[in-house]
Amino acid sequence: MTKETVKIPDLGGGEVDVIEVCVKVGDSVAKEDSLVVLESDKASMEIPSPQAGKVLSISIKEGSTVSEGDVILELEVEGDASTEEVDEPAPAPEAEQAAPEEAAPAKVEKTEAGGLKREMIEVPDVGASDGIEVIEVCVAEGDDISEGDSLVVLESDKASMEIPSPYSGKIVSLAIKTGDTAKQGMAIAEIEYQSASEEPAKVDAEPEPQKASAPAASPAPVQAQAAKPSAPAAPTVVSHAEVYAGPAVRKLAREFGLELEQVPGTGPRGRILKEDLQQFVKDLASGKSSAAVSGTGIPAIPEVDFSQFGEIDVQPLTKLHKLTAANMHRSWVNLPHVTQFDDVDISELEDFRASVKKQGEQRGVKLTPLPFLLKAAALALRTYPKFNASLSSDGESMIYKNYINIGIAVDTPAGLVVPVIRDVDKKSLWDLAAESAELAKKAKDRKLKPADMQGGCFTISSLGGIGGTGFTPIINAPEVAIMGVSKLAVKPLWNGSEFVPRKMLPVSLSYDHRAINGVDAGQFFTFLGELLTDIRKIML
Repeated sequence: MTKETVKIPDLGGGEVDVIEVCVKVGDSVAKEDSLVVLESDKASMEIPSPQAGKVLSISIKEGSTVSEGDVILELEVEGDASTEEVDEPAPAPEAEQAAPEEAAPAKVEKTEAGGLKREMIEVPDVGASDGIEVIEVCVAEGDDISEGDSLVVLESDKASMEIPSPYSGKIVSLAIKTGDTAKQGMAIAEIEYQSASEEPAKVDAEPEPQKASAPAASPAPVQAQAAKPSAPAAPTVVSHAEVYAGPAVRKLAREFGLELEQVPGTGPRGRILKEDLQQFVKDLASGKSSAAVSGTGIPAIPEVDFSQFGEIDVQPLTKLHKLTAANMHRSWVNLPHVTQFDDVDISELEDFRASVKKQGEQRGVKLTPLPFLLKAAALALRTYPKFNASLSSDGESMIYKNYINIGIAVDTPAGLVVPVIRDVDKKSLWDLAAESAELAKKAKDRKLKPADMQGGCFTISSLGGIGGTGFTPIINAPEVAIMGVSKLAVKPLWNGSEFVPRKMLPVSLSYDHRAINGVDAGQFFTFLGELLTDIRKIML
């Protein structure tokens, strides 16, 4: 037995993020099994094991940043391994091996009358001698395209890449189709473009790696290109850019004939794993999968060319925004939401906050209503454990949690995030005030780590002083309930003999009706309101 150190290979320069560690200490891995998944601004890639063996130690973790030569792990392998073999980095993903000067699409030129030229664009060197699958043809005959627009998308087991057009012009004919195996020199399309006295500038670009995975959690989806009115595309397959999965998983989904949008991911940040696909197929066979029919039969919203009505500005969504949208849609479609509303008298709570304002200034902490909401919610979750639970994925059992972690929704310039405060029931109001403020700042500075947004049991979404008298918050699945808080207002309240002005806080509670019935929700909500009305009860 010998030990081999596996390192980060040449990734083309710069640092990349570790978004998933696929193995753990003690695991036995086969040659080419994925060890880690890395993500840069342009691509996601899986680093395979150079040999079969047993994982002895792991030197990196999810959320860390690595560069070429950094140690991934130590592997115990059969036989002898020389020092050169030990220090040799794992082979780079095949999409990264093509040299830029060799990767520009080949062109077979024809000259036409009237200053027009035609060229047959060919597949460049993609670093795969046995070819690489065409998963998407991005143009159709007759399309007008711009220089740099994608012609086709190729995908191997390790990476995806786009082949760009070297010129602006018109597609005369297509010589390739989805499902073909592309090799260097194979014809892609014939393009007709306007020639000039000098040779048009050519795109000296290698196939642009396409992100093979998409956010959630949170947790990170594909950065979609803005639609270009001057360059309409006619894709022949769905690229599933809005889901978060690696190339190998996407390939397996195509073999199964599955739409990845239907498959719930259990990996980091909602990443879809091979095991998720296999479980989904098993559930389909047994009739357990509710996701299989999610959205089925619902007509799609038709695409509208808004430019025909006036000037428009197309802005791509951020990765975080797309991930949030996907998570909210999945939760809304799969969970039967019921929402209850109430106004809670927090006059005494507000008086108490005002009385300790100076103490808070001395501590350097501002005591907002949020710590009181967190503390009251924690006690309510402990008293009514149905709300501190999750349904199992097969819908056959309830999973009750013996810890109380509460997420707080935070709006950031990049989109909505939900950092989680752990062990809320064990912390003081001052502790909760400081920690919630710190997490909110980290969220707005985009410094949250994946671990900061995991493990929640319940979520509070507060509009604070923004406005509104109530709203229906969407449950942050797999949680079963969420509380919405709107703007405080002074209202008249009957005390038995007269109306008196009281500070009333509008609150709402959305819950998953599969796990919680109306009576449970009523009791939980009433108890929560009583705690906020008389904060002394929080100490009981």
